[in-house]
Amino acid sequence: MKRTFHHPLPFGAETQPDGHTLFRLWAPSVAAVLLRLPEGDAPMHTEPGGWHRLAASAPAGTPYSFVLPDGLAVPDPAARQQAGGVHGPSLVGDPAGFAWQHPDWLGRPWHEAVLYECHAGLMGGFKGVQARLPGLARMGITAVELMPIAGVPGSRNWGYDGVLPYAPDGALGSPDELKALIDAAHGLGLMMLLDVVYNHFGPDGAYIHAYAKPFFRDDSHTPWGAAIDFRRPEVRDYFTQNALFWLDEYRFDGLRFDAVHAISEESFLIDMAGAIRDQTEGRQIHLVLEHEGNRAALLCIDGAERLYDAQWADDLHHCLHVLLTHDTEGYYKDFREATPLLARCLAEGFAYQGDPTPRTGLGRGEPSGHLPPTAFVICLQNHDQIGNRAMGERLTVLARPQALRAATALLLLSPFIPMLFMGEEWASTTPFLFFTDHNEDLAELVRTGRRAEFKSFAAFQDKSSRNQIPDPNAPATFERSRPEATDPGHADWLAALLAVRRTHIMPGIPGCRSGGAEVLRPGAVRAAWTLGGGKTLTIALNLGDATIETTPADRTMLFASAGATPAMLPPDSITVTLG
Repeated sequence: MKRTFHHPLPFGAETQPDGHTLFRLWAPSVAAVLLRLPEGDAPMHTEPGGWHRLAASAPAGTPYSFVLPDGLAVPDPAARQQAGGVHGPSLVGDPAGFAWQHPDWLGRPWHEAVLYECHAGLMGGFKGVQARLPGLARMGITAVELMPIAGVPGSRNWGYDGVLPYAPDGALGSPDELKALIDAAHGLGLMMLLDVVYNHFGPDGAYIHAYAKPFFRDDSHTPWGAAIDFRRPEVRDYFTQNALFWLDEYRFDGLRFDAVHAISEESFLIDMAGAIRDQTEGRQIHLVLEHEGNRAALLCIDGAERLYDAQWADDLHHCLHVLLTHDTEGYYKDFREATPLLARCLAEGFAYQGDPTPRTGLGRGEPSGHLPPTAFVICLQNHDQIGNRAMGERLTVLARPQALRAATALLLLSPFIPMLFMGEEWASTTPFLFFTDHNEDLAELVRTGRRAEFKSFAAFQDKSSRNQIPDPNAPATFERSRPEATDPGHADWLAALLAVRRTHIMPGIPGCRSGGAEVLRPGAVRAAWTLGGGKTLTIALNLGDATIETTPADRTMLFASAGATPAMLPPDSITVTLG
């Protein structure tokens, strides 16, 4: 029997049992709206609260748009699919058109997550990602996280310039191709997570400004423009329904919410998570935050139910980056004292827990030692930390090879939730650059802004050096960002580490608690955790420049760098023991 999944929306275009399609648009800033179909325009009925409504004969695949009083034709902000990019008409969707092969998949526990973050466009679209799934599963990856896929202007973009949150970007593939990717992942036992952006719209194609001005605040701004007004129920529902749409209709296993510190109303985050938990009961759905403020309370509301499973632990990344590269410019200035901060991250999750930062002198973060290791997603590289560098360099060209291997072992053998970035499986040395595909006027603004962003960095003090920063809008910048297999055999080494994790560490992560961490000397730390079964996992990492003598303990060695022993830890080495 054919199984399909459909998340009915209270707005947009919804096909009805009688064969008609109901169109609804919240447009409180205009008095009238026309619905444009192939056979012509028809006036929509106005409803209280700024809503416009019309039922019409428009089967799946029918192009449509909304026409404002000034003649501007705009796409549906809840379109399931677009006919010709974000500036073209929308298409009536067909949620029931895809037959799922693995409809009974309910997910996997969060403690089993080993994440792989990727940009679908650089992997050949949804079909290209699907082709890579078997190899990732063999390596030990258990969850693939897609960078944002919502409709963006042009054919190449990181995805954070999205303006149509319900429509998979056509440059990546069709809705059915995305569903096929997710279905294939589930058939291999892989979870699929999606990065969503609810803190802003992109600068090109956000027509919602023209007909729904109350969607935005006029008293608050974000780095990307006017803040979205999450005090309004229509706004909250628009994004909550979007989260449910991806989880229900596309069967994603979780969402990563981008930069939620830029969302003005924190109550929205709590209410949205509650709605998701209520409406996806029975499935293992995982919700992850990015929050610059290290907001531990969102991970453990009132000390009870954890509405969000985890946060990206940027602090730990920054500590390791400084130790691996000695880079202390920009936000890395706050991590110059990297060794004690790393020890605190390993013991308690966040380095900054209300402490003032050197850059601002202001307190940042909240106490996090009460949280389990699974509350923190850790990485050595991700799209931000590579792509927000002027030249997009990976650690493979910035760090000493043996030091990077030791740090990778820490990443994969600690009880936190580890994440690899596309290309790490090959030790790729190709850059991951910031790329866009904007119209020329906007492209010049982005190009100029990108160069201005790095003017205070030592390497870009003069204008001529800043002009060497790759042009985000150039097609070559996108092409250069495709990861190449520098060392195809590296995946086997990672697979061996992940096998150790799967056999010896993963079963004990539920109930795991920190046993503390200590500084051994500059660049070197030792941390311990009591696993759920009662055994103690101990990791000693030395990224310093001198050998450290340690006292051997009666433990099983799970992993050791070449030259490392229970009694001796040379530079750029690690030991991982269980006992």
